[in-house]
Amino acid sequence: MQRAKLLPLIVACALFMENTDSTVIATSLPVIAKSLGEDPIALKLALTSYLVSLAVFIPISGWMADKFGARTIFRTALGIFMFGSVLCAFSNSLGAFVGARFIQGMGGAMMVPVGRLVILRSVEKSELVSALAYLTVPALVGPVVGPVVGGFITTYFDWRWIFFINLPIGLLGIALATMFFEDIREEDVAPLDITGFLLSSTGFAALMLGLATGGRHLVPVAVSYGCVAFGIVALVIYWFHARRLAYPVLNLSLLRIPTYRIGVLGGSIFRVGIGAIPFLLPLMLQLGFGLDALQSGLITFASAAGALVMKTLAKTILARFGFRGVLTFNALIGSAFLAASGLFTPTTPHWLMLGVLFVGGCFRSLQFTGINALSYADVSNRDMSSATSFSSVAQQLSLSLGITVGAFALEAANLYNGGKALGAGDFWPAFALVGLISASSALWMIRLKPDAGAEVSGHAPVSARKVTAQAIEDQKPLE
Repeated sequence: MQRAKLLPLIVACALFMENTDSTVIATSLPVIAKSLGEDPIALKLALTSYLVSLAVFIPISGWMADKFGARTIFRTALGIFMFGSVLCAFSNSLGAFVGARFIQGMGGAMMVPVGRLVILRSVEKSELVSALAYLTVPALVGPVVGPVVGGFITTYFDWRWIFFINLPIGLLGIALATMFFEDIREEDVAPLDITGFLLSSTGFAALMLGLATGGRHLVPVAVSYGCVAFGIVALVIYWFHARRLAYPVLNLSLLRIPTYRIGVLGGSIFRVGIGAIPFLLPLMLQLGFGLDALQSGLITFASAAGALVMKTLAKTILARFGFRGVLTFNALIGSAFLAASGLFTPTTPHWLMLGVLFVGGCFRSLQFTGINALSYADVSNRDMSSATSFSSVAQQLSLSLGITVGAFALEAANLYNGGKALGAGDFWPAFALVGLISASSALWMIRLKPDAGAEVSGHAPVSARKVTAQAIEDQKPLE
């Protein structure tokens, strides 16, 4: 099998495990909250703690792969993720569950970015879109089967069993990586920016912890505000620190590359809205509409099914219309379908819900494929490690922020409606807000040049096609 197909399929084992885990937890969130005796909205900490852990440890994933070998770090990360999964299964309190999710995040922070780094360094840029599609197609099976499997286990057995699904998948990934991964590493590795790592990790963790614990008074208000302030100060200090170093843990100079800057920053804004879906949708279906976990899973899987279908078409669409056209208009369409989920009511036919979620999943998948490919279009091989770390941190923080924004909007709507148990009418403002945030990413995408990332997408702008046609015409012999 070609390397452009084989390597992504191996990394997809890790991505499959990670995506299955996150979608299973999202579907089972109301039941887990009831089992632990917690408010369902408080369980946002379980989702954000994992994402914050990713943001904390991803910055050093590239350095560790360069220093100790990509295969070694990839296998170790799979082992840590499986260990965290076992701890989740045996958790009996919110604190223990959040802590176990943080350990899972430590593994996730290494396995997917390092696996993606192997692909980026092993595949020609002309094959990059195809390789990334091969990476995500098997991995998208996780979100398709995750809600259904998680809903079935939660409804008819015990939610704790859902975490043991990760064990056989992780073992398979370790075995395949051992057989087929090259232990890619750099001969001359720059020293680790320890000061930068401490500043960025504490800054991200404190900022997101402060935002996530606000609203429902999970901790004293002063503690939440203090965490936010401390996180902002630490990140500002890191910004000044990074400007003085040749090899900072997060290379801010990469943002000088137009395609990378727009892909990362514009993509992060789009992901803020998308990040709220796994939190809001299962809560609305189960607490707002009265469905059980299995019924909820049989509806929410439609988004992932749409994403799976679109992955096979993404390369053709990008080649035909280019990054600027696709990412600008698709951001608006995908966001509109996101906001449309807030219009569901308990009487909405399930087939209509499935249709809206399926089509919305198609457009969101196209956007993610385009953003991921665009971001690395003009990045050199030597900078790929830093670029993947920076991009992955931005991605996880935006998803975490999406959960936080969605939870705040949900809490505000609930208080406005009387502050009683969550009802169907509490959810539409949250979906509308996150949809507007995602749609605003189009203001970034429209700044792209018509030929941006043409080497990756294969798209030739109209002006370039005219020049080529004229050159051919000029070479014709005289009649």
